Amino acid sequence: MSLATPAPETTATATTAPVLDVVVPVYNEENDLAPCVRKLHAHLTQRFPHSFRITIADNASTDGTAQIADALADEMSEVRSVHLAEKGRGRALKAVWSTSDAAVLAYMDVDLSTDLAALPPLVAALTSGHSDIAIGSRLARGARVVRGPKREFISRCYNVLLRSTLAARFSDAQCGFKAIRADVARGLLPHVEDTGWFFDTELLVLAERAGLRIHEVPVDWVDDPDSRVDIVSTAIADVKGIARLLRGFASGVIPIAELRVRLGRAPLEQPRPGVPAGLLTQLVRFGAVGVASTLAYLALFLLLRGGIGAQAANLIALLVTAIANTAANRRFTFRVRGGAGAVRHQFEGLIVFGLGLGLTSASLVLIQQVTAPGGHAEILAVVLANLVATVLRFLLFRNWVFRRSAR
Repeated sequence: MSLATPAPETTATATTAPVLDVVVPVYNEENDLAPCVRKLHAHLTQRFPHSFRITIADNASTDGTAQIADALADEMSEVRSVHLAEKGRGRALKAVWSTSDAAVLAYMDVDLSTDLAALPPLVAALTSGHSDIAIGSRLARGARVVRGPKREFISRCYNVLLRSTLAARFSDAQCGFKAIRADVARGLLPHVEDTGWFFDTELLVLAERAGLRIHEVPVDWVDDPDSRVDIVSTAIADVKGIARLLRGFASGVIPIAELRVRLGRAPLEQPRPGVPAGLLTQLVRFGAVGVASTLAYLALFLLLRGGIGAQAANLIALLVTAIANTAANRRFTFRVRGGAGAVRHQFEGLIVFGLGLGLTSASLVLIQQVTAPGGHAEILAVVLANLVATVLRFLLFRNWVFRRSAR
């Protein structure tokens, strides 16, 4: 059926709203399209317990893809074809998802690199109401992946880049195997600008910032040696997308606060007026870690001072205890689990360490100008300065380093 409006041209056969709408975005895939759709249709028919639809989103193909898509739609009642005048995976997903009447919206790549056995658990997390978005992850524990070292390296570097710049906590942004609740999609899609490969990342970052729950399903994934993704141009587009999101968050152009109120999940407990939730517990735990760190620092300082001097002893003792302090507070005070963000936390912890070093070093310089080196006054000055640095460390840890990661 051709529409007179600028909306995508659609050949549709489904008459009732399905539970699941799986979109397969394609561009010049006349060889792989039919085998993919037949395999997906057979899998859903045999193993998926709810009604479904498969939507082939043709991105302005110039080969026979459009004709094959229409033939498949005519052949199977659960299949429809949509034709777009412009290229772009993100554009295709946004166009189809925005107009779909299904309760759960999903998509997968036409090469079927991801084992379809992961599809039912992907969707179940959404139909049950447990999560808002579900993603297949090649980097989650339990995933089994076959791909070359180059692609593996690029994927992990991209993951680190997202964590360090956007504080993302999901493990795999670019795996072509995702699902989202339709009501959540309606709230997020108007704010997603990218029309290409960065679409997935942008959607997930917005969802995470809005307080939505992202469920990760470890997948079995085999790299397609015939992949047509241009790694260089995609990487450049990704960096531009990250920069755009950072500007949007900093300027307030992206209405995260509004999205959080409208879409985000309710907090587990309401904080008392004027008192941040969990503050007392965090103070007690931070104090215990701080006492242990101060004692360890003092012991190291006294041990090293006689051999390398006060300033060098102060530097080494503070550096060692700062690294241990960050790790201990990460786990016990702010309850951050796993390795996600650990490198960034330690890096920011070292910045806090630098401030502490400045305080203690300045106190040493001042006290040595008015008293003899090595006396009780020197030790007292160092301890007091370290206590001040500890208070500063708590404030920076709570309001900066672990602000987005603490649970």
